[in-house]
Amino acid sequence: MAGASSTATDAPVTFDQLPPAWEPSSARPRLPIGVAVISILIAIVAVVMILGGALYLLDQFGSNVVPSAFDLFPSVDLLGSAILLVLGIALLAIATALWRQETWALWTTLVIVFATTTYLFFTGSITVLFVLLIVMFVYLLAARRYFY
Repeated sequence: MAGASSTATDAPVTFDQLPPAWEPSSARPRLPIGVAVISILIAIVAVVMILGGALYLLDQFGSNVVPSAFDLFPSVDLLGSAILLVLGIALLAIATALWRQETWALWTTLVIVFATTTYLFFTGSITVLFVLLIVMFVYLLAARRYFY
């Protein structure tokens, strides 16, 4: 009896098909194309603001380093150029965080878009920009499940 049980356990085990190999799933969902476009547009605006503020500051303190033709915002003063520089850096940080799908950047962008839309509404500036901001607000609300 001992010999019969040992032959049953010594037989090789064969499989017709192996299960698929386990691979970990990505921790973060894919970046939606609309969020990528919004992030790129915010980054472009941020770079223009940074360049405008920096070029004005260089013109004021660099003594003829920057030609006046490169003055992106001709009506800005010293305080305005510093504000442009700070806002540009903040917008660039928001655009980078949107690209990385961070939740704080989504909610910050939603607050900025809502505040701008509200301002345009109460000043009577119902234009194409107003409609685009509403579409962007609704889209970002719908895409919030892609952020972590």
